[in-house]
Amino acid sequence: MASAAATSSTATMFGTAAAASDGCSRRVFVTTTVQVRASRSSPAFLRTSRAIKTYSSCSNSSVVNAALVTEVSAKVIDGKATAKEIREEIAAEISKMKESSGVVPGLAVILVGERKDSATYVRNKKKACESVGIKSYEVHLAEDCSEQEILQHISAFNDDPAVNGILVQLPLPSNMNEQNILNAVCIEKDVDGFSPLNIGRLAMRDREPLFVPCTPKGCIELLHRYGVPIKGKRAVVIGRSNIVGMPAALLLQREDATVTVVHSRTKNPEAITREADIVITAVGQPNMVRGSWIKPGAVVIDVGINPFEDTSCSRGYRLVGDVCYEEASKIASAITPVPGGVGPMTIAMLLSNTLSATKRAYNLE
Repeated sequence: MASAAATSSTATMFGTAAAASDGCSRRVFVTTTVQVRASRSSPAFLRTSRAIKTYSSCSNSSVVNAALVTEVSAKVIDGKATAKEIREEIAAEISKMKESSGVVPGLAVILVGERKDSATYVRNKKKACESVGIKSYEVHLAEDCSEQEILQHISAFNDDPAVNGILVQLPLPSNMNEQNILNAVCIEKDVDGFSPLNIGRLAMRDREPLFVPCTPKGCIELLHRYGVPIKGKRAVVIGRSNIVGMPAALLLQREDATVTVVHSRTKNPEAITREADIVITAVGQPNMVRGSWIKPGAVVIDVGINPFEDTSCSRGYRLVGDVCYEEASKIASAITPVPGGVGPMTIAMLLSNTLSATKRAYNLE
């Protein structure tokens, strides 16, 4: 699912934390030059600065704790470019599949209601399918439709051999039982990876899920493609939703990271997060994670996509992440931007899961 939808359910997790603040800060520095021996396993900082004071431009936070920051900005983890590369790989594989066997993957999407953001996500998924050669099927139901109508469409897609993946666009209307509807998708076509069977297999050692949820899968894929070591590293996942936080933590554990999950009941989340070599955040709180939360040289994957009021923009708002990018980018060694980070990877992983489902269905592995 798109990362905005994934994080919305946890948007109030951390209450009145500094999340509501904007990201710009002004710092006073005492700068020293240090010698650092080059190493493949850790970033080499040629210059470091210790912030004596950080004067926040935010209305609800006047002073942020002093932090060790780098003078050079972090490497940008470009999810948009990486997703384009993955789509090209998928398109080439589907083209070969079609030539050799005549098989064309099919993805069905069920959209309920008139939410503009959901309609946008579905439209983007349809375009992505067309770009790689996946045939898309779409059902658009009224807001006041019955659960039974949705279940009937799911049942029909379950039985249709031309459909290899089924996606129910979330969120559903509040009067519907989301769990019952998602559970109706057969596990072999659960390309969103939300089935309890897939999640259960993900949680167990020596078991393999048929599919992994798209957004956390995209996070790990970005780490792999940017050569970020995970094995033996300390990782913090901020947020514990079923869609992003929990499966992201399970995936990191599978990669032999030592994982801590920070959530709304965690005491002193800032100190815990500052110990992490890798931070993945998905809480739906704009700019909640400040620069003072980040360990120097850490890698930050920001899943959040949050509208933030900005009168200088024609729309009256701009999109920001859960992480204060302006601050964190001066401390981290690498960071995803918002937008253009995890979002494009979510759709790329959906296409990847659909291709995997097709190959499995026709024994083309």
